[in-house]
Amino acid sequence: MSPNQAPISPFAPMRLTPEERSAGITKDLKVAARRFLCPVCHKEFSLFQSRAIACVACPQANQNCPNVRCPHCDNEFPIEGFIVPGKEETVHMNKYADNVFDNWIDSHGIIRR
Repeated sequence: MSPNQAPISPFAPMRLTPEERSAGITKDLKVAARRFLCPVCHKEFSLFQSRAIACVACPQANQNCPNVRCPHCDNEFPIEGFIVPGKEETVHMNKYADNVFDNWIDSHGIIRR
């Protein structure tokens, strides 16, 4: 894994430009949208892409699932150590991603099964 592929903590100091702040971008959003290379197929994806595409039909996707799934090859990896460095960050990012998707579902009137 290259240095820019190392897990990143949403709790670590992170530079946000004035433009990012005015657009409502947060540390959590930067981590969730950050693209990583799949260790199996070597294609890029983000936590958001994983949850929105590869995990959309999985009942665990909005239940604090500890994994991230590549939307290209469908292999699954632990979020801890891949996207974020530790368990506390994993729980934090799961809650953030779940909240984003729950709000999107609610705002579009989608009925959950």
